[in-house]
Amino acid sequence: MLQSLTGNSCVRLIQSNKSAWYFLFLVLGYILYLIFGAVVFSSVELPYEDRTRQRLLGIKRQFLQEHKCLTEERLEEFLSKAFNRSNYGVSILNNASASWNWDFTSSLFFASTVLSTTGYGHMAPLSDGGKAFCIIYSVIGIPFTLLLLTAVVQRIMVFSTWRPITYIHTRWGLSKPVVGLIHATLLAVVAVSCFFLIPAAIFSVLEEKWNFLDSFYFCFISLSTIGLGDYVPGEAFNQKFRELYKLGITVYLLIGLIAILVMLETFCELQQLKQLRKMFYLKKEKPQDRLSIMEHDHLTFTSMADSSVNSPQEEKNETFGDFPVLTSPGGDDPMIR
Repeated sequence: MLQSLTGNSCVRLIQSNKSAWYFLFLVLGYILYLIFGAVVFSSVELPYEDRTRQRLLGIKRQFLQEHKCLTEERLEEFLSKAFNRSNYGVSILNNASASWNWDFTSSLFFASTVLSTTGYGHMAPLSDGGKAFCIIYSVIGIPFTLLLLTAVVQRIMVFSTWRPITYIHTRWGLSKPVVGLIHATLLAVVAVSCFFLIPAAIFSVLEEKWNFLDSFYFCFISLSTIGLGDYVPGEAFNQKFRELYKLGITVYLLIGLIAILVMLETFCELQQLKQLRKMFYLKKEKPQDRLSIMEHDHLTFTSMADSSVNSPQEEKNETFGDFPVLTSPGGDDPMIR
């Protein structure tokens, strides 16, 4: 009997806190997903990193053997300085000295990556003034960009999602959830084709050292605003029409980001995903419960106010006696005309 009561109480406790339990499972699932990613990345990349490290150490030993006048300490010092500046986009190689990182088109490309929070990291401000301006520019520019993207996406959604779904629903009488699902799928196919597959094919032709996978990887990393910076177009030696190329990439990133946001917003509007999200959200108070709470608070405040007002008045009346109330001859106004 006791076990039955305990089991029933546990069931009632779980049912009354479904949202909290779902949220707990969501957090645990996310942690497990992080661990899963770490395990896969480590198992795949660690052997490749070890092989690359051993190959570079072999090249270094061979270089020191061929140049015995150079000590290992001096070489380490030189490489450290060179790699440190290379992280900021400054290279001393002959094939990189012909291009500048901070001309207008490159600076425009950098500003777009900052405001869109992509941040490739292939170039960064070197001076203290540039770093300070980057902070101020980002504090103002990132919310500005979010506001602009939100407004643009809202206007595009009217013509790309809401009106087509409403038209098909009213014209053929299909249910909105089904129409919305089909529409979102078709929109995803169009977005992936126009902003991932086709640009990847173009980049694989324009960039000599990129294959199709590298190009598709760049498109995904860029438009998802991950921006690892391991692949940046327009940085090859003697890049033809480099300024125009950089400008075109900037336009592609901005338009592509808007397209991805429209696609994601379309999927978020699906009824199936809305029901899924409700499982993990806190339940909103019902209007009746909120009204009853407000009425209870109002009654409590009114009773307290009446008691606080009436008490001194009663004490006054008891102390000083009753005073006549002056009224007008018509009896409708307590003021003497």
